[in-house]
Amino acid sequence: MQRRPIAEVLAEHADWLMGFPGVVGVAHAPSGAAPAILVMVAGGKADLLQLLPASVEGYPLLVEETGEFQARGVPPDVR
Repeated sequence: MQRRPIAEVLAEHADWLMGFPGVVGVAHAPSGAAPAILVMVAGGKADLLQLLPASVEGYPLLVEETGEFQARGVPPDVR
């Protein structure tokens, strides 16, 4: 059986993954020869590894502790 493209899987499951406490982002992450889903967490990686599944629709989840993200303002020359 063929898997759906990772972009479709990520689009369908992004909101669910973002609902886990401490998750600050999700993205497609090439992992060597095999694509994976990157889950970025603010902290508490060990705790989240206990909550998150190892994979979603056959794509492995890679969990990376990134800290909180900060929005930046638009540079004045771009307005």
